[in-house]
Amino acid sequence: MNGVLYGIGVGPGDPGLLTLKAARLIRDCDLLAVPHRDPKQCAALSVAVVAVPEAKEKQVLAIDMPMTRDASARERAYAAGARAIEAALDEGKTVAFLTLGDPSVYSTYGYLQRVLLRAGYDVRTVPGVPSFCAAAAELNAPLCLDREPLHLIPGGEPAEEALALSGVKVFMKGGTESLLRAIKRRGCAAQAVDNCGTDEQRVYRSAEEIPNDAGYFTVIIVKENEP
Repeated sequence: MNGVLYGIGVGPGDPGLLTLKAARLIRDCDLLAVPHRDPKQCAALSVAVVAVPEAKEKQVLAIDMPMTRDASARERAYAAGARAIEAALDEGKTVAFLTLGDPSVYSTYGYLQRVLLRAGYDVRTVPGVPSFCAAAAELNAPLCLDREPLHLIPGGEPAEEALALSGVKVFMKGGTESLLRAIKRRGCAAQAVDNCGTDEQRVYRSAEEIPNDAGYFTVIIVKENEP
């Protein structure tokens, strides 16, 4: 009988935000899978071992998920990762794939999830606290109120077009410098949190405070009205 794959969101970085369900599954699984060629450098695993000390004793399957715009390179990596997980599932093992934030939001897990579901494996997803929700909590401000729409926008999208959308805009995954130029041209109200929930966390209360070289894990929240 084949095993089960759990895609587990460990939250944005604060081990205290790991859910009880996630902790139980990490504790009980046969094998941890992480989206990094070097488990020692995997942020999701670092969160898990603090929240669930038993995770330190687990066997870890390292899956290289390169951050590249080369579609063919990504597809090769996803296929290799899926094969490695399939081999464990075929042995009847329960596999917990760890990912930062929530597994359904811009997560590497989503690619493996699709491949393994199509192959007929038992795949289940465990939600985690998304980085943009944690960022709003750190800023102590609601993301959206009343009938305000909420837009999630990945780095690299045309900033002017995105900023023209009605409602609240959340920018994730890089592209900060060009976005900040557009924000300042339009005079938008913006706040940001970098490395939310970690020891390196930085909070910025205005567009002027946000550095042009803010990191990949910076969440920028833009509102039509002052927060």
